[in-house]
Amino acid sequence: MPCASGRPALCEPGAAAAAKGTLIGGARRLRYKGEPINHHIGVSAFSTHAVVSENSCVKIDKSIPLDRAALLGCAVLTGVGAVLNSGDLKMGQSCAVIGLGGVGLAGLLGAIAAGAETVVAVDTAESKRTFAKTLGATHIVDPTSENAVAEIKQLTGGGVDLAVELAGAAPALKFAYDITRRGGTTVTGGLPNPKAELNIPAVSLTVGEQTLKGSYVGSCVPVRDIPRFAAMMQSGRLPIEKLMTHTISLDDINEGFDRLASGEAIRQVVLF
Repeated sequence: MPCASGRPALCEPGAAAAAKGTLIGGARRLRYKGEPINHHIGVSAFSTHAVVSENSCVKIDKSIPLDRAALLGCAVLTGVGAVLNSGDLKMGQSCAVIGLGGVGLAGLLGAIAAGAETVVAVDTAESKRTFAKTLGATHIVDPTSENAVAEIKQLTGGGVDLAVELAGAAPALKFAYDITRRGGTTVTGGLPNPKAELNIPAVSLTVGEQTLKGSYVGSCVPVRDIPRFAAMMQSGRLPIEKLMTHTISLDDINEGFDRLASGEAIRQVVLF
């Protein structure tokens, strides 16, 4: 069982329940006007009240403001976890983050917190690259530029130690693999179209001793990693509050999703 081996993100009963819209035990305990409604991946956060499994609850320090605590969810677990857990980034190494949405920027902060010497922020949007620079990225690169791969290889002496793809697109993953140095690691935490395929020279994995691995929810164990990341946030090592661009009410939730779709927002917190 994945949970027993410390990999709860791979829980098969949990995935099945999420697909059905039930709690992990198979029940629906939410109703609207007397009719049962689905539990969104077991959390149903876009509501004033929700019923969740006790296994989905993690205690946090009472001193953490709730608007900041709300940021310690999927995006931070996925982005920071992809760098620290799946990528096992070490101090002094080089790291590139491809895709600078809320998840990617969280991963960028994770790379900085890990003590990476070189942190390359990669995105097609100039505004996101510029923002990444203010967060501490040492270099910013437009992946659509003609010599983008060569540029990164030159500034890192042959490629990065760790490339983390968080764009959710197969071309972005190919770019991440291409900029990884021999002996380096490429991690993907994005969710591309299920029909999308990745084409790489198979022999490169062997002769370059490359590592290509997936990372689902940052390979996190929430009961371990949420308090860990919260402590890093409180100490200032992981300033994820800088990613919060909007606070909204539940009535404004549709506008919030529109901002996400347009790229206007990075992280939004729903206040009651």
